[in-house]
Parts: sequence; structure tokens; C-alpha cells
Amino acid sequence: MQPGIQQAPFAQLPDGAQVQVFTLANAAGMTVRILDFGGIITEIHVPDRDGVFADVALGFNTLEPYRGDSPYFGALIGRYGNRIAAGRFTLDGQDFALPVNNGKNHLHGGVPGFDRVQWRSRIEGDELVLDYRSPDGEQGYPGTLDASVRYRLTADNEIVVRFSAVTDRATPVNLTQHSYFNLAGGGNILDHELTIDADTFVPIDAGSIPLGNLAPVAGTPFDFRVPRPIGARIDEADEQLRNGGGYDHCFVLNKPAPGAMSRAARVRDPGSGRVLELFTQEPGVQFYSGNFLDGSLAGKGRVYAYRSGFCLEPQHFPDSPNQPAFPNTILRPGEVYATESRFRFSIEP
Repeated sequence: MQPGIQQAPFAQLPDGAQVQVFTLANAAGMTVRILDFGGIITEIHVPDRDGVFADVALGFNTLEPYRGDSPYFGALIGRYGNRIAAGRFTLDGQDFALPVNNGKNHLHGGVPGFDRVQWRSRIEGDELVLDYRSPDGEQGYPGTLDASVRYRLTADNEIVVRFSAVTDRATPVNLTQHSYFNLAGGGNILDHELTIDADTFVPIDAGSIPLGNLAPVAGTPFDFRVPRPIGARIDEADEQLRNGGGYDHCFVLNKPAPGAMSRAARVRDPGSGRVLELFTQEPGVQFYSGNFLDGSLAGKGRVYAYRSGFCLEPQHFPDSPNQPAFPNTILRPGEVYATESRFRFSIEP
């Protein structure tokens, strides 16, 4: 395929709107397929150490699973990635109620969140640009939010994701990208070697809501400051692992300065030699080890079994609107929300 961006029809929504798929390709042969529905990354094709390409993203070949039971495969998440306790927060003295869609809590912007709406799409040079206007009161959030996402595939096998947003009224904003990866192209991800540049993480209760403090990773199964297999300690008798069903926690990234672009995580599959590195301006990364995948979903010739994919979601911390000690997630009129993350793929011998 020639380097650049190609556009084609993908499916039709019930209201007759046409969903488009965009294929981003570079001279090295890497390709990424993205829908303007949910901004969903459906495929990522990268080579192994022998030059054999495989699709390392979990997803589907058709639209309907993304509209139905998909656990946010590949999607853009908003207005607020992760959980807000009891679907409630207070802002400038006013109480707001959001729909609860994860037990007693609000998750990933509600239903439908930004993952299940069609974004306006256009190609600008080497970037796919997606825009969405979230009206005042959508899913209970205050203010009209104009969000934009720019996807770019570089010559160095990086998927660059740039978010921006403005609002006409103060509102929580925490946008993220929710791809599931399996660098082997199949099987489970327990042998993948993970490094996270974080000295602390956000402990959670049994409902996955932060306890309000930060905990050191040292001496715990959450210490990925040096490379460790994801599965090495995942089944230990640890309260935090029980609460998350495995790893489903926000790691507090070591940063030279707030908002600095730095490497957050590195994952290597020993079998294929494929490597994924995440660089981000965000203060945290949610590492999720596919604990709720149970084999009930299948796509692209694969069954998505227990722990057959992992997520690295660059973001602010869960429940920040109710946690005054956490970094601010409130966007106000006149401000511009802007953040960039990069997913870099490479090969080790």
C-alpha cells in the first residue's frame, strides 16, 4: 500500500449515515485502520523480528459489535475516561448527576459515550482529523464541548494521537484512547514484559473507585519499574489485585514537569520481538490486563479469551472531580484542553 491515508465506506448506521474507514500507511509497511464512528482503531499491522506482519489490535471486521457488546475496543473515550463515583460530582457549588453504567458508578462517559457516536472526519495532509460537538447536558455533563482528535502515523511506526477541546461552561474532561493490544497477534498476554515508569499508583476499592491516596509500587505486584512479565504476579493474594480482578489501575507517571512528554510504558513480546512504547503528556496511565474478557466475543478470526489483550490508557486519574488532591480535570471557558500521546512500535532481535 502506498504511504498516506485512504478512505472507504465501512458500514451504514440505522439513521442512514455512512461510516467511513481510513487506512493510514507508511513506507515501512505499517498500516492502521480507523473508523469515524467512535474514532475506533480497528486494526494495527506491524512486523515481527522475521518481518512477518500481524494485526496486534483487538477488534471486529463489522460495525455492529462496536455498537453492541464491545468493551471499548480501540475507541476514543469521553467526556471522562475511567470512573466517576456514584455518577455524581459538584462543580462551582452545583451538583451534577451522570448515568451509572458500571455497577453504581459512571464509566467512560456513559452510554453513549464518545466511543459510540459518529465523529465528523476529514483528512489534512498526513493527519486524520475527527471532530465531535457534545451538547450541553449530554450524559449529564454541563456545557457544550467541542472536541477534536488528530491521528497520524509517522515514518517511525508511531501512532500519534492529539486531543483538543474547548467548552462554553466549566466541565470535567478526561479524553483517552482505549485500544487493546496483543503483540503476539493471538494467545494471552501474560508473557508480555511490561515496564511502567511509575513509583506510585492509585489504590481502588472493590468498585474500582480511588481510595484518595497514592500508594508506592515498591514491594508490591504493581512494581513494573523494571521489565516483568504481566503474568508474573497477577494472581497473587493481593487486595488491590482482587479489587481490580487483576491489573486495572492508574499508575502515577514519573514526570520531569507537569504536562511534559515522557515515556510512560514499554511492552515487549519475547516470542515475536515486537515492542510497544507509550509516550504521553498525561499524568497517569491506566494499565488493564483484560480481566473481563471471557471468550464471549470474537472478531477478525480470533476469540477474545481471558487476558488476551492489554490496555495502556493515557489519562488523568479516576474520579478526579471528587478527589481534590488529584490533578485538575475541569476545563473552563477560554481554556484549551490539549494533550498528546504516542504509541511507538519497534522490533527487538
